Order: sequence, then structure tokens, then C-alpha cells
Amino acid sequence: MLDRAELELATLEEIGRVLSMGLNLHAAFDQTMRVLASRLGMERGSMVLFDDTSGKLRIEAALGLTPEEIQRGRYDVGEGITGQVVATGKTRVVENISKDLNFLNRTGARAALAGQAISFICVPIQIDNRVAGALSVDKRFVDATTLEGDRRLLEIISAFLAQAIKINRIMASEREQWIEERRQLRDTLQSKYKFDNIIGNSPAMLEVFDTIAQVATSRATVLLLGETGTGKELIAKAIHFNSNRAEKPFIRVNCGALTGTLLESELFGHVKGSFTGAIRDRMGRFEAADSGTLFLDEIGTIDTSLQVKLLRVLQEREFERVGDTKTIRVDVRIIAATNLNLQEEVAKGKFREDLFYRLNVVTINLPALRSRREDIPRLIDFFRDRFNSENGKNLNKISRDILNLMVRYPWPGNVRELENAMERAVVLSRNDTLTEDLLPTAIRAFAQQGKSNQSSETLDALIRRMATQAVNEYAHREGQIYELVLEQVEKRLIEEALGRCDAVKIKAADFLGINRNTLNKKAKDFSIDAPDNGPEKGV
Repeated sequence: MLDRAELELATLEEIGRVLSMGLNLHAAFDQTMRVLASRLGMERGSMVLFDDTSGKLRIEAALGLTPEEIQRGRYDVGEGITGQVVATGKTRVVENISKDLNFLNRTGARAALAGQAISFICVPIQIDNRVAGALSVDKRFVDATTLEGDRRLLEIISAFLAQAIKINRIMASEREQWIEERRQLRDTLQSKYKFDNIIGNSPAMLEVFDTIAQVATSRATVLLLGETGTGKELIAKAIHFNSNRAEKPFIRVNCGALTGTLLESELFGHVKGSFTGAIRDRMGRFEAADSGTLFLDEIGTIDTSLQVKLLRVLQEREFERVGDTKTIRVDVRIIAATNLNLQEEVAKGKFREDLFYRLNVVTINLPALRSRREDIPRLIDFFRDRFNSENGKNLNKISRDILNLMVRYPWPGNVRELENAMERAVVLSRNDTLTEDLLPTAIRAFAQQGKSNQSSETLDALIRRMATQAVNEYAHREGQIYELVLEQVEKRLIEEALGRCDAVKIKAADFLGINRNTLNKKAKDFSIDAPDNGPEKGV
């Protein structure tokens, strides 16, 4: 038989273990009260907390009370013994509740104990120097000494519970914050990867948009084909965030970055000890993407031995972790991407034919940037605005010559190369104008090569090229092209002749082989400023 001190110590140790187990608040209180009931003979207990919404006290958790009795346990601050304890922050001990008019028995739970001496102890629960509620218990009266010992013990337990409540509230607040941040992130991603936000009005891109809009809501496997930098991951995310899996994970695996056992472990996970370095069990990407989408980038680089296991997952939706025999089933939507020609890889024996056909359910070919040059000006504007915002710059002027250069450049790195070029230009810019020296070396070399080729052109070739460019540029002015082009040619010829002849119109007219009056009229029509020095001025 334990003496009182040993009993209290054992009780506190057991309650400490209960509260450190990470149980939820109701479970922790229930376990705490069961410890008190078994060790100290307490029959009923309740934890009352202040409700900020209603401004009342309500029973948050209880032992020995029915749901109906708990529902009735609501108090105003200052009402009854419990309300007084919360209002004053001071403990109340009642030797016999039947003789205390302040004991309201609001729950009605003590009706069956009429005529028996039932003691009631109510202690405040204080969190950060503020009374947040009260802990109350009742038990059969033994003697005043025992009752005083129970009071001291409950005040200590109340401090334990206050810490548990505080931690519970912090965790609840952080969870709500995490849920809100996750919702905002999801909304941002869904907005970012809307089809409308993917830049491209060329016929090739419109065809891509039409296909992904149809396939997004299905669970069909999608194979994205295209050169490096064409935006395969962007399209994969657009498919995911416009599907009914948008709130589930989108997991990306670069199959070209790992080989052999490491990639197998990355995809399927492993158990401890399955290979050197496997020091603990590890979940694979297929498990992490359950109910969501798994994006397998550079899938053409996977070893043939691993292709067999991947084929099984695609067919059966099940697999085993490396080193394990337990089968795991998943619901994962697969989007694969490669810049290789998989049919050629199949012919070479480097890629399994059955896996190719399993992946090749819906194939989307992403065009190279040089195949959709009409999208380049919009892409330039998009990246310029983004990097201006990120770097606090104001690069907003691009000459027609620079724009034409960037449209003509073949962009072997596709959209990614264009993105990097614009970031470089914005970061290095000192004013608001995009000049050629801000462009990467490859583009500047392309421009110099073009100038060299242009300087060696014959007059006939130059005229042919200029005529073609003029027709393309003025295609929207149908019916006016001839007049517009001839006006520009005449204007440039007169300006060049005047410059060559020191702005003397009669000399320029003779040089061109036209009448001086004709030159004067043309100069006036074209607003060419040159002195009218005729024979009367000694010319």
C-alpha cells in the first residue's frame, strides 16, 4: 500500500506519460481521468474551456457523463462554482455539494447520488497568465486532509493540461495555416498552369492545346515528345492541374539523372538493408504520387532491366519495394517525356516495344521554337516582364532590328534558351533598351554572320530578299503593297543621293537621272529636309 506522497508521485508520473504520448486533447483528458479514477477514486470529471465565439464556458471533455449531460454543461463566466473559478482564477473545494447553493448540477449527473456526501473540486486552467477554463472532479468525501491533498494534486495536473491545451492549439493553428497555404499554393498552381497562360498562337501549339484539353480529365497515360527546352514539364503540369487529380501530388522524376538500383529505389522505394546504403525503409515516388500524377522525364534513358518492372506497374498498378516481398497497389496517372525517337530506340533494341506501346496511349509532339517563330515576340515580352519584376529593372524597348534578329535565330535550346537569353539581357541591362551586346554570344555570332552574308550579296539577290521581306511585312496591307514599297525605295534613293552630293538637289537629280523638279516634289512629299540650291544661287 503506497503512502500519500508515493501515490501522488506515481499518479503524476503516469499522467505525464499519458500527456507525452501525443494523443489528441479528448483522448489525453480521458486517459488522465481514468488514471485519477483508478488511483484516487474520482468518479466524474470534466474539463471546461472558454468559447471565444459564444462567450460561454462549455464542457470540452468529460468522464462519467453522457453526451446529453455534456451538452447541458454550459455556463456563463461567474455562474455557479465552475463559472466563479474561471472568473476569479481561484480553486474552489466543496466538501458536500448537497449543502452548497452555488453548485448548480447543470448536467444533472449527480441526481442518483442524493443523500450521499459527494465532494467537488474545481481548479482553474491558466494558459499564458489567462484563465482559459477549469478542471473539476467529484468523489466521495473521506476527510478534509484527503480532500486538501486531492486539491494540490489537481492543481499540478491542471498545469500539465494547460500545457497540453496550449500545444494542441498551436498545432491546430499551424495546421490551419498549413491547409490555407496549401490551398493558396494549389490555387496559384492551377492559375499558373491554366491552358490560357501557356504562350502560343501558332497552329502547332493550338493543336497541342486542343489535345491536352481533351486528355486532361482522363486517366490515360500521356507521352510527350520534343526537343530539350520545348516545355514538356510545363505541359505535364498543365495536364495535371487541369485534371480531377489537381489537389493530389504531382511528382517529377528525372530518369536520366539516376541509373540502376538508385533509380529503382527512387521509383519504388526500398526496405532497410536491401542494398549498401539502405539504412532505413524508404517510400518511392510511385507511393508518394498515389492518387496523383507521376511525371517520368527522360524516360528513354531507363535501363532495359528496369523497363520490365515499369511495364508491370503500368499494367497492374502494383509493385514491391526493393528488397521486399509485400505488394503495394497505387492509383497513379503516368505522364512520360523524352527527346529521343522511341521508335528508333525500339528498333535498336534499347527500349522495350511492349513498354513503348503501353506509354504511347496519347502522344503529344511539342514543336521546336524555330517551327513556331510567330510565338517568339510574345515569349520575349513575357520573359522580359517577368525578369524585370524579379530584378527591379525596366528593360522595355526592343528595336525592330533586334526583334527580327531574335525571330530569325534558330534557337537550338528552344524556349529554355530564349528564357535564359532574356534573363541575361535584363540582369545586365543599364537602361531601358535591349541592345545586341546584351544578348548571348551565340546570338551575337549569328547576327555577325548574317551581316557578313548580307554584305557579300549581289544587288539582284539583295533586291530579291528585300522584296520578299517587304511582301511578308506588308501582307496585311493587301492592295497597297506596290505603292508602299516603291515609296520607301524612292525615299531611300533620294536620301542616299543627297548625302552623296552634299545635299545639292540639282547634282542629286543628275546623279539619279531624274528631273530636278521631280526630285524637289518627291523630297517635299517624303518630308526630306535639304536646301533648294538652284542655278540662281550659283550652283
